[in-house]
Amino acid sequence: MRVAVTGHRDLSPGTADLVRTALEGLLVPHGAEVVGVCCLAPGADQIFAETVLRLGGRLEAIVPARAYGSALPPPDRERFEGLLDRADPVRRLSHEEPTPAVFAAANEVMLADADVLVAVWDGGPSRGVGGTAEVVDAARRRRIRVEILWPEGAERLS
Repeated sequence: MRVAVTGHRDLSPGTADLVRTALEGLLVPHGAEVVGVCCLAPGADQIFAETVLRLGGRLEAIVPARAYGSALPPPDRERFEGLLDRADPVRRLSHEEPTPAVFAAANEVMLADADVLVAVWDGGPSRGVGGTAEVVDAARRRRIRVEILWPEGAERLS
């Protein structure tokens, strides 16, 4: 089963723990059958990728732009690079710099073969092009099953 993810980057530490637990509950029944597909962004993407790997699934990464990793702050960059090393395959898009339009393009690639989209989402509107709400809408238009994951007590930092 190919599971893509979208979600907020600005999760509080407590919310990250809640999301990790909820993702485990969602993915455990499928274990090693899960192929997780994501862009390895900080927040929801990285938590999802770590969970997929911990449960014995396979991770496929989509790198939106050549300068994507270097644009991340150091702790997030280290997690990104560590997860990228464990992903197979890694699909690198030809864009040079990460921009909202580039993220939107990466989301389209991610959804292309997805069976399910997990959205770590508070239900609010996107704060820009390529945001979580837009990915959810795109998945629904494609008739991809969407699982919304926003545990009780979850909050965003900003």
